[in-house]
Amino acid sequence: MNADVRYPIGAPGVKWGDAEKKQWLGEQQLRREYSVEVLTTIERIRNDFDVEQYGALSIDSDRYPLFATRSRQWRAGRPAVLVTGGVHGYETSGVQGALWFLETAALDYADRFNLLVAPCVSPWGYETINRWNPKAIDPNRSFRDNSPSEEAAALTAYVRARSGTYLAHIDLHETTDTDNSEFRPALAARDGIEHTSWHIPDGFYLVGDVEKPTREFHAAVIESVENVTHIAPPAVDGKIIGKAVEQWGVISYPARELGLCMGLTGAKYVGTTEVYPDSPKTNPENCIEAQVSAVTGALDYLLAEMD
Repeated sequence: MNADVRYPIGAPGVKWGDAEKKQWLGEQQLRREYSVEVLTTIERIRNDFDVEQYGALSIDSDRYPLFATRSRQWRAGRPAVLVTGGVHGYETSGVQGALWFLETAALDYADRFNLLVAPCVSPWGYETINRWNPKAIDPNRSFRDNSPSEEAAALTAYVRARSGTYLAHIDLHETTDTDNSEFRPALAARDGIEHTSWHIPDGFYLVGDVEKPTREFHAAVIESVENVTHIAPPAVDGKIIGKAVEQWGVISYPARELGLCMGLTGAKYVGTTEVYPDSPKTNPENCIEAQVSAVTGALDYLLAEMD
């Protein structure tokens, strides 16, 4: 178990079975409305983008349709860029940042890139403010063949069905204080293992793929974000969330091995953003701006490389 927090479901050192997962699901509550906070924005942008439903969640297919938007000027041979938000539903600025990008900046790039944006991959998680899906599965560890997460499986099938080669994928996330107060204790309980709390960095950082070291690309994203919010410094051990800082504001994970969303397309340029919404130096609007700046910084870098 987590040495800092005792989770109230299950027995220490014993993996959850169906009964514990059912108990966990029964304790989740709806805390905001996907239809109001996400779908209304998607409706507003239909005049500028092609909106496609690529599935629905089985827990309530009417309440949780899954939508993606495509640039209307989609052309064969043009580089494609995927932007995803809300893979972890509780990471609010990932969802709202993807939507705000669509409303404010995406059209500026739609004549050079085939843009595909899935703004809320996990709508049940968004409404209940959860990292996991209703089966206590982490979608962002499930982007693999025969995925146990219907959120990951639906997006994977949709993206693979779209023609074109993906040049880049930016996946919008947050690191929050609830990682220590809720998620890591729940993870330890679910898996019957021990976790200790980790250092939550104060500021934005970026996660790259260890198999695709693109230092200049990552530096461009960090530089863009730094114009609107602060970058997380490393802890005293030189690490961020236990990973060595490879360059200012950047750490790496093995995307395919872990089943991370950023490994979905095989794109050369990938990154998972991590905003810290609990910082006293920021606010919800600033967090959304940071997400948009990460996307536009990435696209501006790619444009410079293409020209």
